[in-house]
Amino acid sequence: MADAVVIPGSRHGSAAGLLTYAGDVPAFRGATVHRHDWNEQHPAELFEPATETWVCSQVRPVLDTLTGQPLLIGKSLGSFAAGLAAERSLPAVWLTPVLTVPWVPAALHRATAPFLLVGGTADKLWDRSLARRLTPYVVEVPAADHGMFVPGPLTDTIAVLARLVVAIDEFLDEIGWP
Repeated sequence: MADAVVIPGSRHGSAAGLLTYAGDVPAFRGATVHRHDWNEQHPAELFEPATETWVCSQVRPVLDTLTGQPLLIGKSLGSFAAGLAAERSLPAVWLTPVLTVPWVPAALHRATAPFLLVGGTADKLWDRSLARRLTPYVVEVPAADHGMFVPGPLTDTIAVLARLVVAIDEFLDEIGWP
């Protein structure tokens, strides 16, 4: 049986918002989904290298309990675990990854397993050209912010959510996971 690990961002848990549905995609494919939440308050300075170490120290014990090649699904701060994915050759879905700090793109560059990057053009932490250099699997949503909200009625943002669920499912089909 396949496993997936959902890693939250800094503000919400692993079962909130976009991560709820992103984690449901592997669940609907028969995987066991492990929703990780931070065991302690994250460091105050999020964009410092020590935060990457802290994220990995939080996620590593979860991965150590699993066998096989679990799928990682991380939102924002969760993308600081990209180094673990690279070390262990794990496929991943990175939702609004922090591409503006050097260690996340460096880890993504080292990755040998496929990964999907999802971001919005209104997200200050997104770098569209870098994303496309790192992977052929990129979903970019025009005008979406870091929460993947778009201007206009809330139904427009819900449509984005639906699009991302389809994109994750198609990515998993493309890479043959599980």
